Amino acid sequence: MTWRDTAFWAEVWVVSDWSIRLVMLGVVPMRRTPASAMGWLLFIFLFPWVGLGTYLLIGSPLLPRARREQFVRLGELLQPVVATLQSHPNVFHPVLQPDYERAVTLAENLGHLPILGGNAAELLADYDGVITRLVADIDHATDHAHLLFYIFEDDATGQRVIAALGRAATRGVKCRVLIDTVGTGARTLRRLLPQMRTAGIEAYETLPLSIFRRKAARFDLRNHRKIVVIDGRIAYAGSQNIVNSLGDDGLWNDEMVIRLTGPAALALQVCFVADWFIETDEILDTRREFPEPGCPGQIPIQVLPSGPGYPVGNFQRLLVALVHGARHRIALTTPYLIPDEALLQALHTAALRGVSVDIIVSRRGDSALVRMAQESYYDELLEYGVRIHRYKDRFLHAKHVTIDDDIAVIGSSNMDIRSFRLNAEVTVVCYDSAVASQLRAAADQSISHATPLDPARWSVRPLWRKVIQNVARLLSPML
Repeated sequence: MTWRDTAFWAEVWVVSDWSIRLVMLGVVPMRRTPASAMGWLLFIFLFPWVGLGTYLLIGSPLLPRARREQFVRLGELLQPVVATLQSHPNVFHPVLQPDYERAVTLAENLGHLPILGGNAAELLADYDGVITRLVADIDHATDHAHLLFYIFEDDATGQRVIAALGRAATRGVKCRVLIDTVGTGARTLRRLLPQMRTAGIEAYETLPLSIFRRKAARFDLRNHRKIVVIDGRIAYAGSQNIVNSLGDDGLWNDEMVIRLTGPAALALQVCFVADWFIETDEILDTRREFPEPGCPGQIPIQVLPSGPGYPVGNFQRLLVALVHGARHRIALTTPYLIPDEALLQALHTAALRGVSVDIIVSRRGDSALVRMAQESYYDELLEYGVRIHRYKDRFLHAKHVTIDDDIAVIGSSNMDIRSFRLNAEVTVVCYDSAVASQLRAAADQSISHATPLDPARWSVRPLWRKVIQNVARLLSPML
């Protein structure tokens, strides 16, 4: 038998197929949850060569080595800044009731940022109003304006923000911008980055894609954060990007943003400075970036960064703990709900304990596969008494949680495995009943514009739809 024989190549094909399956059986489970490992192994066992290629392209949950090394250095470089937040005389660390103290300790051990008192906060849900407020804050900046966004479009909204940054740069304000490569798109960045730099704005991509760059990243590892810090005193975080509110599908996006003043702005500054260092090798740790904090309010706030640079899913761990600690009510708003086993069990357990659990999701989605995978979880959630509300008319992009009308959680993270493990995200936790009540009212408003999912009607949906949903669910650990 020679290399020209059909039998020879058939034997090579069979041997290579099984070699891939057996080798990947030992490789895939490393640093991966059992559900994720099973999803990948199923894909590889069914389609060995395609599965191997896909795994090599997007399979590893780790950052490139150069970025991991920088992440380790970063902790050492920012330790003096974090120590200042922990010991500064103008920053106090409020004592909360024991149930909340456990969440505070968990978040601090995960993200290494302390809870900070003395803050004021506003919840902003008016999409265009957020941009107007942001532009006004940039126009009043005196030292620096830092922006980090997953999507920064070259449209009317993007140009408004760029114009404000350009005006600030002309006044001598240091304007720094980070934009995600995939979220915004290489073509758009080729226009925006030169325009910003010409206007005196320092602008860079996050997680750029290139086989020739030392710190190039896979396209599925993204910086999904939305952060603004003005003069180290005003900060924004939430779900809204810099893009026109009317999307490509003609639907208006519903968002939620929190505007902070006080010491917590410096915690969000730490997150921006970390990402700036990872992309530029420049450390920003002077009094310009971290000025003396004031105490404009009384709200205790904690900032939790998460992403592939951390050994565990920070936001996922905190969310599961908060759900387990809920006593009365949980309202969870997200456009993407693909829970892992721990979150699914926590929601089940909360409902069985008598906690009122409401989940608000968007009826419309921007990915058919993700929507089908998400819908595959509805049966068991409804079975245990969780109420699911599908928001009508617009694309609901807001991401927030309230626990017992006492804790408000707002950030960039979706409630899915991608946000838990692959995306760099940032979350703001407010331990304040007034903020939580406002956020709960926003959730109730969304519920009033949503259709409740009826368990009986949902259970009799067509068989073909159930089959597609269940197949999509098998892929959910990879989504």
